[in-house]
Amino acid sequence: MATINTEEFDGLFDKGGDVTPYMDMSAARYPNKERAARRISMDVPEELVRGLDRAAERMGVNRQAVIKVWLTERLDQETERQAARERATV
Repeated sequence: MATINTEEFDGLFDKGGDVTPYMDMSAARYPNKERAARRISMDVPEELVRGLDRAAERMGVNRQAVIKVWLTERLDQETERQAARERATV
């Protein structure tokens, strides 16, 4: 790996130059790749798809983002409900 000092690195970067030869990528993290994603497919009624599309348009995101957000919110709610049930039985 080539080396340069901080000022040279910053100057090269600021000018739009390629700084990758000066970076040690062996310890780099890729957060989006670390969370493995699995593709699923499902059949849903057309009206549900239209509703998702309307919500996505209002929110300024795509349909997939709406589904992910809503599923995450619902799973969080279910996790909290289960935790509350467990606390109540102790």
